[in-house]
Amino acid sequence: MGKHGRTFHFSFEGMDDYVAYLESVGASATGMAKRSLYEGVAVVGEAIRQAIVDLPYHPTKGISHEQKQGLLDGLGYSVMKRKKGSWYLKIGFDGYNSVQTKKYPNGQPNAMIAAAVNSGTSRRKRTNFIYKAVNKSKQASLAAMKKQFDEDIKNMNRKR
Repeated sequence: MGKHGRTFHFSFEGMDDYVAYLESVGASATGMAKRSLYEGVAVVGEAIRQAIVDLPYHPTKGISHEQKQGLLDGLGYSVMKRKKGSWYLKIGFDGYNSVQTKKYPNGQPNAMIAAAVNSGTSRRKRTNFIYKAVNKSKQASLAAMKKQFDEDIKNMNRKR
């Protein structure tokens, strides 16, 4: 009972329908979250890919054509994992480029080249292409995720 003997009554029309809707969203929430995350990561990945294409060529102080092609070929996504209530999906570089050296007879690791170009070395100028691409595409990535999530909700409502 409320203060001074008053009680408050609330009523919601269609509450059973709303509860059923929330339950159906709950069952689909994992798939919706995954699809949304993949859409957002795709936008960031494309921004990184474009940043690689835009990297300036310089055979000794920058990046060679072979190294650039290796980065483009090695750019990819990890398998999505759930950890402590959050979903994780990584973008990174895999494999080797075609530049063979005494130290790297199978080619240079693409992850090493990406780190060297991005952060710089004693011989290589810092380019910072990954951080710039990620920050530049952040809002577009969030918008793509929201669009996918809204589309999933709309499709779920059509099925009801």
